Amino acid sequence: MAGKGIFISFEGSEGCGKSTQILRLAQRMHALGREVVQLREPGGTRIGETIRHLLKHDEQAGAMTPEAELLLFAASRAQLVREVIRPALERGAIVLCDRFLDSTTVYQGVARRLEADQVAAINRFAVEGTLPDLTLLLDLDAAKGRRRAAARSREKDRMEQEGAEFYEAVREGYLMLAAAHPERIAIIDASGNIETVEAQIAAALKLRLEERTDGLF
Repeated sequence: MAGKGIFISFEGSEGCGKSTQILRLAQRMHALGREVVQLREPGGTRIGETIRHLLKHDEQAGAMTPEAELLLFAASRAQLVREVIRPALERGAIVLCDRFLDSTTVYQGVARRLEADQVAAINRFAVEGTLPDLTLLLDLDAAKGRRRAAARSREKDRMEQEGAEFYEAVREGYLMLAAAHPERIAIIDASGNIETVEAQIAAALKLRLEERTDGLF
């Protein structure tokens, strides 16, 4: 990875607590004097946020094919990498991203049953070698995650309306991906309280990234 920054992605199914943990880690890093760039996928740029609305909330999105969905996620990611992530890493920032290419591998590749080789090729094209230094997979029983997500006081988006079978496939897909890439993906048990999960994340960061960060974590 060019530059001196650190790229950390957070992955997991609905209700796993990614947003909460990203915010807590960002606050900790800010307190230590580091520049932190918080991003979400799809989104993070004006183009990406437009794509996000189309994917998640547009009234016509119910007719979207899995192939179109895959390409829209990749388009948002390609813009985010070149417009925001690479410049941030080059100036030494810590980039925290709520989802990245692993979400596409799992949601579109595994759960939507698109061809794995094709999904991987599109992912490679979109990121062009820009990969997280560490991916934190917040693993949670799919049924518990859906209950947590359902408790949110807002309307479900299109992805959150999928059924139990879809989210079982998502969880299994993530675990298979972590087994295939143990050097990059750390599994975090997301079933505990916020503080317990945060402590696991801190331990994973220290173990995986301490040599690159002068003990920052």
